[in-house]
Amino acid sequence: MSEPQEIIRIGKNELVGIVVQLCAEGYRLVQVGCSTLEAAYELNYSFDKDNRFKNLRVTVVPDEEVPSISMIYQNAFLYENEIHDLFGVVVSNISIDYHGTLYRTSIKAPFSVDNVKLPEPPKQKADAPVKRPEKMNEQKEGTDETQTE
Repeated sequence: MSEPQEIIRIGKNELVGIVVQLCAEGYRLVQVGCSTLEAAYELNYSFDKDNRFKNLRVTVVPDEEVPSISMIYQNAFLYENEIHDLFGVVVSNISIDYHGTLYRTSIKAPFSVDNVKLPEPPKQKADAPVKRPEKMNEQKEGTDETQTE
């Protein structure tokens, strides 16, 4: 059984202020992850306090800068360098910036929008019955709704 996790969609300009508040409230940084979307990147910042997760979700387009949170959570510099090197996302003011040398890869930013080809969904056979997915509990952008994943 999974526990509900709070996912909060925010703008990149809100990130540092909210992270400062979470730090002041005693949250610890668990991870920073990045996913390639069709024409953008989704960054997920996960925090924990008393075994309850709170996730901040920021979506940015290629070449859009994201502010670093490494001045608040020092260990974030590794996540941020990794996101820069593997996805090509520009993270500004990283406390320890490797300037693209944390990872050696055969191609620059292997997980960038330009390098990742997202798979097409499988095609239904003409005679196959159409299955409708169950209604999912989706979070509306800009709300504090809780979502289970």
